[in-house]
Amino acid sequence: MTAAWEPTAPGVLRLPSGRLVRGRGLSRPLPQGPQPTFAVYLLGHQPPPVVWESRWLRWPDFRLPSDRAATTAALREAWARAQADRVEIACAGGRGRTGTALACLAVLDGVPNREAVAYVREHYSPRAVETPWQRRFVARFQ
Repeated sequence: MTAAWEPTAPGVLRLPSGRLVRGRGLSRPLPQGPQPTFAVYLLGHQPPPVVWESRWLRWPDFRLPSDRAATTAALREAWARAQADRVEIACAGGRGRTGTALACLAVLDGVPNREAVAYVREHYSPRAVETPWQRRFVARFQ
């Protein structure tokens, strides 16, 4: 088992189950401290290579993911792995796409869909989930 994220570290979201997931913006430097062991990157273009295991989801800025089935599979994997791994979810800015994905993880963790955006805004960033269609994506996420 990998040591978990520090719960008070910047960008770390504690889900109701106790799982810790770090959200961040790739446009900023990698934070000090432990590196992820698994990451999901939400970008319109392929991210640069990293030394940890990662998944790339084609997800243009201010839009929705290009492949919803692949997104659901990757987020389910991230949620499951967050029980034992340091999971990171990241887009360029760390708010819209990252917040949307974190809200979907909250749904997987038992937060009702209609409350997931508010949960992430309260516990991660008040600016998370930026567009109406991202909110709708969370509301319909299964």
